Amino acid sequence: MQRAGPEEAAGAQAAAGGGSAAPAGRLLRRELRLLESIFHRGHERFRIGSACPDEISCEFVPGTADRAGGSAARGPPPGPVRIHCNITESYPAVPPIWSVESDDPNLAAILERLVEVRRGDTLLLQHLKRIISDLCKLYNLPQHPDVEMLDQPLPAEQSTQEEVSSEEEDEEMPEDSEDLDHYEMKEEEPADGKKMEDEGIGKENLAILEKIKKNQRQDYLNGAVSGSVQATDRLMKELRDIYRSPSFKGGYYAVELVNDSLYDWNVKLLKVRPSRVDEDSALHNDLQILREKEGADFILLNFSFKDNFPFDPPFVRVVSPVLSGGYVLGGGAICMELLTKQGWSSAYSIESVIMQISATLVKGKARVQFGANKNQYSLTRAQQSYKSLVQIHEKNGWYTPPKEDG
Repeated sequence: MQRAGPEEAAGAQAAAGGGSAAPAGRLLRRELRLLESIFHRGHERFRIGSACPDEISCEFVPGTADRAGGSAARGPPPGPVRIHCNITESYPAVPPIWSVESDDPNLAAILERLVEVRRGDTLLLQHLKRIISDLCKLYNLPQHPDVEMLDQPLPAEQSTQEEVSSEEEDEEMPEDSEDLDHYEMKEEEPADGKKMEDEGIGKENLAILEKIKKNQRQDYLNGAVSGSVQATDRLMKELRDIYRSPSFKGGYYAVELVNDSLYDWNVKLLKVRPSRVDEDSALHNDLQILREKEGADFILLNFSFKDNFPFDPPFVRVVSPVLSGGYVLGGGAICMELLTKQGWSSAYSIESVIMQISATLVKGKARVQFGANKNQYSLTRAQQSYKSLVQIHEKNGWYTPPKEDG
């Protein structure tokens, strides 16, 4: 997955300052209504899968029937191009943040060029117009006529008497009360959109997601909001993706929230192998012995996320058991470039990080240190080791092993 750079968005957010968020929120809802009316789920070229005031999921369908000519320089991809958009509560002062589920640099370039789009009240629609047009050019497809419909006037706001009364009450409320819209608007999501969002997730895990939402709302009412809208939205998406993942359902790993915090995860690596088809690794066999001795046959990792996730990596450490090798450092820190700012990309999914750590432990010949002092792993020591690790590699660079070493 790739995304448009956050630097511009961050700068705009800093410059935006105050402003009236409520009118912007109503304007955004009108943009979404227009968007869904044009690019419905049955559209031949571009489809809105789900849309709410802080997140949009959509896909570009290249097809083959209306290719412009038979000798295009670039053919369509094997399937739809899936695109995601995160919208902050400061929109349109802060542009939407786009990402695409692909490592294709041509797709990343399309998102990066969005900074050239002139800002205005309908920035979301103009971004999508540019994205669809550029994708048609990339795959040598004719411009779809429906794209021009994004320039038409927005539909009139549908105001009921109840909404009018609510707006009158909003005028009497302090400005920061608009933050509550972040939670309220998600509850107004259409039933079919929510069904798609929850598809493939077990009842037990759906209950966890609902509990998180309930806790977030209660924290707001208690004046104890933690984290950021951006990080919370992304972490909720990551958790949903994990709950519907075949690897998660297949018992390769498990995820638990520490004290129900979305920003603090314990991850258990349950099946530690170089791949699903290889013979059991030495580490896997060590864990079987550990189960006989201590009743635990997993490696426990802790993922700690900050407010600026996904633009900064999570801090990951081994909690137990004590390991040797496998690029595990003092205190339980892990020596992997992708866990540093230098090697991190906001396009990485948490599941991909989990699976990469599992493979790295095996390829690095990690072994359980039976009888070792368990107190040698701690958050403080891991942070110290990580800091030293970053300083060393910033000076000397990172070693890339030969391909035959994995």
